[in-house]
Amino acid sequence: MKTKSALAAARGFQGILSVIAGIGLLLVAGCATTQKAELKPGNLKCAFLGSDCSKLSPGPEEGAALRYNYPKAEWTRYNKVLVSPVTFWGGDTTPVPTLDQQELVNYFNEKLREKIGEKMQLADRPGPGVLKLEVAMTDAETATPMLRSISMIVPQAHMLSNLKYLATGTFPFVGGAQAEAKVTDSVTGQTLALAVDRRIGGGSFTSGFQWQWGDAQNAIDAWCERAANKLSAWTSGTEKPQP
Repeated sequence: MKTKSALAAARGFQGILSVIAGIGLLLVAGCATTQKAELKPGNLKCAFLGSDCSKLSPGPEEGAALRYNYPKAEWTRYNKVLVSPVTFWGGDTTPVPTLDQQELVNYFNEKLREKIGEKMQLADRPGPGVLKLEVAMTDAETATPMLRSISMIVPQAHMLSNLKYLATGTFPFVGGAQAEAKVTDSVTGQTLALAVDRRIGGGSFTSGFQWQWGDAQNAIDAWCERAANKLSAWTSGTEKPQP
């Protein structure tokens, strides 16, 4: 009897640990404004990067989904960045209306220059020591505002949202965006780095109140912050890009 009681207690304890682990996972996800979505090199068609797409490989957990870094790049030679205007490469079949495309790339342009400018000097023309950064949005998805709000705020609905996250890795009714980026030497045109990333809405409660393109804008914010931090770290020599 004691043995059966001990086994039952042990199973009960393991069940409690599983619940705690699950709750911890949801708390982490629930705090996130966006989360990285998986992209596979073999299934990807790079509208903007073209043939350079074949150079991409899976990136680190905290970085872009796919990336390439030129192994011979001398990053510390550079101290300025020429930021090209962000463009939208969704093609004729994109569900994103033309006016919304323009609004999204305008926001992307402004935020990218703002964040890069906080870390490095912006250049207005090519030259020695100048990096050229080109970015293109290739897709964007709207969130479903009313249903998104309900799923994030109403307790019963939020519980179902969390269960969907545990099962699939995504929350319901979220939006997102995908982008491609290229960094080159502004004089020689040598490709130094490539990246493709997709981000979708996370489980932050504040996301429930945002407009339909809010998840796409949050993805843009995350990309601009990361681009600024990485280019600054690489060119200052405080960090080396992973090969």
